[in-house]
Amino acid sequence: MAHTCVHWFRKGLRLHDNPALMAALRDCKELYPVFILDPHLHNNTCVGINRWRFLVGALKDLDCSLRGLNSRLFVVRGKPEEVFPELFDRWKVTKLTYEYDTEPYSLSRDKTVATLAKEHGVEVIYKISHTLYDTERIIEENSGKAPLTYNRMQVIVKTLGPPKRPVPAPTIEDMQGAMTPCSENHEKKYGIPTLEELGQDAAALGEEQFPGGEQEALRRLDKHMKRTGWVCSFEKPQTSPNSLSPSTTVLSPYVTFGCLSARTFWWRLAEVYQGKKHSSPPVSLHGQLLWREFFYTASVGISNFNKMEGNPVCTQVDWDTNPEYLAAWREARTGFPFIDAIMTQLRQEGWIHHLARHAVACFLTRGDLWISWEEGQKVFEELLLDGDWALNAGNWQWLSASAFFHQYFRVYSPVAFGKKTDKNGDYIKKYLPLLKKFPAEYIYEPWKAPRSVQQAAGCIVGKDYPQPIAKHEVISKKNIQRMKLAYAKRSGDSAESANKSPVKRQGTKRKAPSVVDMLKKKDRRNCLLRP
Repeated sequence: MAHTCVHWFRKGLRLHDNPALMAALRDCKELYPVFILDPHLHNNTCVGINRWRFLVGALKDLDCSLRGLNSRLFVVRGKPEEVFPELFDRWKVTKLTYEYDTEPYSLSRDKTVATLAKEHGVEVIYKISHTLYDTERIIEENSGKAPLTYNRMQVIVKTLGPPKRPVPAPTIEDMQGAMTPCSENHEKKYGIPTLEELGQDAAALGEEQFPGGEQEALRRLDKHMKRTGWVCSFEKPQTSPNSLSPSTTVLSPYVTFGCLSARTFWWRLAEVYQGKKHSSPPVSLHGQLLWREFFYTASVGISNFNKMEGNPVCTQVDWDTNPEYLAAWREARTGFPFIDAIMTQLRQEGWIHHLARHAVACFLTRGDLWISWEEGQKVFEELLLDGDWALNAGNWQWLSASAFFHQYFRVYSPVAFGKKTDKNGDYIKKYLPLLKKFPAEYIYEPWKAPRSVQQAAGCIVGKDYPQPIAKHEVISKKNIQRMKLAYAKRSGDSAESANKSPVKRQGTKRKAPSVVDMLKKKDRRNCLLRP
């Protein structure tokens, strides 16, 4: 039977390694490639202007690639459960294909759409290609639970073997017999919206550092894979959070939007590694892709993953509610130049280095401001080009020492950390030009500069630039004690719920047994061994 098929593009905004699209082309007479601007996902509350620009660029690139196959992209606005019944009837659809998505909203949405499709006699096919592995399979291999440590994750994926190889992009030959009906008013009815039509002020944007789209993603991938020595020696912790140009690949936005397949990235790296000495996970580039897989799997296996309450792995902390502090952090007004420069780069460009994320996340939560990681998560979701639901939630829990990482006494200094890789403060001068005339000795702590130095720099602290929002040396010590209490409470709750089980738990110190205890234990063991 020749099908009239809708391929529903969501995250996988690409032609390469798109098995669901290839499934759409099998026995297909008419193909409708569709992207839905879903008000739940695509709204001005949770999508910042840089993300909008990246998405529009990715859609334009996708439409251009589809035109090369004598097809077009159909952009539709509305709730999928309301849009699809109308499209099913209008186009007489018999098959719907899409890439599998693991987010809770997506799973609920897809279940609803699949039910509607069945009611309309539409066959539904989905394929896994946004992750390296089937996350459910990883959980299954780990006795039905998400691995909670990276080492455990590595053990599981080792048993599964390497990820599947990516499938090639469709060619004009694959489109034989399949056509995409287009009307004269296609642009008006199904065209890609402009930023202005999306309610954004394009004039407020700076230079686009990371243009969206599959072609740009593959170009950047090719460029990096030619740097074989750099790829083989790459170790994430050794890269700089405050270099003037990125010290990493910045392929994460392309993987997040699905402009670049994670499996394609993995296998291109494998080709570069072949026969050469290279770094290993967790710090290598393969390791970065496995971190992504780790948090994706955790997000599937852990309920309420993006919240503190109702999240079984998340330490319950009595975070403060302080709108003024939160706004100062979000708007780069903390009075700590390193923190403010990072938050300025984030707002201007939509990307910051992984270790820069560490610094500002620690500062907002357990380090200085004692504000919930959920608030930081919302800001990153809006502003980051690679604001990925699972990774965002997982990393905020990690950096706030709420889950996965438990060394809460290790706190990033908003002064010393930046100095390690940028003593002169060139990064600060780039993103906070107001401070560019401060000497290197005061650029990280301008409030310590004598009044005469501040005047010479043309910036008076407390007037032109804020005083520090907190005394880091004092508040960080206080917050360590607050985290200690939260951990103690968690340990106490765990012990009570486990009926005071003797098993050692995270954050509790097991009492060393006395000589008498050991003799009693030995005596009990001997009793058990007697016939």
